[in-house]
Amino acid sequence: MLLLCEKESTKDKIYKYIFRLTAILFLVLIINPVQYFPWQELFAQEHDINNIDGVGGGYFSEELFTDTEADIMLTSVSLESIVKPRMLLYDFHTIQSGDNIYTLAINYGLNQDTIVSLNEISNSRLLQIGRVLKLPNQDGIFHTVRNGEDINSITERYNADQEAIIATNELFSDYITVGTNLFIPGARLDWTRLQEINGDLFIRPVNGVITSSYGWRRNPFNRNLRQFHNGIDIRGSIGDPVRAAMAGRVSAVGWDNVLGNYIIINHHSGYRTLYGHLSTIRTRTGVNVAQGERIGDVGNSGQSTGPHLHFTVFRNGITVNPIALMR
Repeated sequence: MLLLCEKESTKDKIYKYIFRLTAILFLVLIINPVQYFPWQELFAQEHDINNIDGVGGGYFSEELFTDTEADIMLTSVSLESIVKPRMLLYDFHTIQSGDNIYTLAINYGLNQDTIVSLNEISNSRLLQIGRVLKLPNQDGIFHTVRNGEDINSITERYNADQEAIIATNELFSDYITVGTNLFIPGARLDWTRLQEINGDLFIRPVNGVITSSYGWRRNPFNRNLRQFHNGIDIRGSIGDPVRAAMAGRVSAVGWDNVLGNYIIINHHSGYRTLYGHLSTIRTRTGVNVAQGERIGDVGNSGQSTGPHLHFTVFRNGITVNPIALMR
């Protein structure tokens, strides 16, 4: 009887040790199950869920790179994403009060050239409220194909990427029909052309009120006679400084019975400016002048109704309205 009790006592001890060991293992598995029993890794290998990259609960593993390797990988990916040709897509914006090309370019991350070209804007100051503008997903300008042009000559003209032109315009051959509008990714407008469109090409030669505009008017000396006024008149006081509206080279100075003392300056891109009715000429033929440099003084010489500056702008020998080109 005593021996039976001792055996039962030994069994109880064994059961107690087994129970304690089981409890400890259970707690360990709860605290860190993967380290001691990697069932998730086995499941991932069996079902290839590592490719999920963690989306929807996949197993994530991190691969370590050196700084040099990381720089190489990041650089190659960034360059590829930047230069890869993209299909041309558009967003649309309705002009509201206060909008201008400059702010639109900033807000949409585009060059002004891009917005101006794609919407055929000839004067950015005359944007009408309610007009809908096309805004592309990349910078570039339109080019209308002319006689004798092909993809090679157009690429050379704009120093562009031929592959990008083909991909963006979805061209299926090298033949391009005359009159086709091609989008040239990354191309820019001529600086002078953009200044013309934005009205920033010239500064005002005199600070004063415009008393007579460009266009048809009655002759101030004969009210019964209508004549075309090929410039603008800016009021001033005798001796007020007259400044070069744009940098250029003085091509002529002298006297004219109508204009009085005058100066003519040749500029780039076929532009030429004339300054008349001066009281004093402060430059000479052949001199290079900077924009804003003083070249003369306001006067009342020639046929004039009072002290003012007559200012004319020529483009390739033809007069144009200075107002559209002045800041």
